Amino acid sequence: MAFAVAACIGLTWYNNVAGSWGWHRRWYPVVNGCAALGVLGAGLASGLSAGDLGLGRDRLGAGVRLGLAVGVPVVAAYGVAVVTPAARPLLDDQRVAGLGGRQLAYQVLVRIPVGTVAWEEVAFRGVLQASLRRVLSEPWATAVGASVFGLWHIRPTAGALSANQLAAGRRARVLAVAGVVAGMAGAGVVLSGLRERSGSLAAPVLLHLATNCTGPLASAVAGALAVAGARGEAGARAGA
Repeated sequence: MAFAVAACIGLTWYNNVAGSWGWHRRWYPVVNGCAALGVLGAGLASGLSAGDLGLGRDRLGAGVRLGLAVGVPVVAAYGVAVVTPAARPLLDDQRVAGLGGRQLAYQVLVRIPVGTVAWEEVAFRGVLQASLRRVLSEPWATAVGASVFGLWHIRPTAGALSANQLAAGRRARVLAVAGVVAGMAGAGVVLSGLRERSGSLAAPVLLHLATNCTGPLASAVAGALAVAGARGEAGARAGA
């Protein structure tokens, strides 16, 4: 019980406090990659096995199959949104708009896979979920883990709202953050369900990658298409 409680408190503190420090943002993939290894080591030292953590080789195939089954439709949905002009504004993200090609590649190939997806899945669907399952039934373990996952996103959500100039006013920001936290808790339930159903971290990892990596790519492509379309319209008016 003590290990599970410490994991809940430590994870909530980590992203909302340590995540705001400048050195953490600068070395995000390295720091979070090391954190993932540290949490994994702590879980193993507490008596959890590789199978408990979703890292058993015997369940890898099942995890990959389930992850692809739920991840591919997500990628396809982003693709449809990109080629649908009316849907492109929904993909707008000012954190992506100013990135060059190399910076975008770094985001989707290094920063997000290592610093976000691998770290969060090892920490939440691996160590935290396994430690909670030792002291709680599956529904309660999922509920507690998902709640912590929602709280984990308080600071990043506030930052995203600020970057995109959304939810003006304190009350609006509080409501928006609360809504996103609730939504992320729901996402945590889904990811935990994939982990339980497949017995492998591969399933939630693949869905998480599909969501977090395809989003910035779709935003960048949609932005480029919107700019090209505006230039084309301007050229047509000039030539008329």
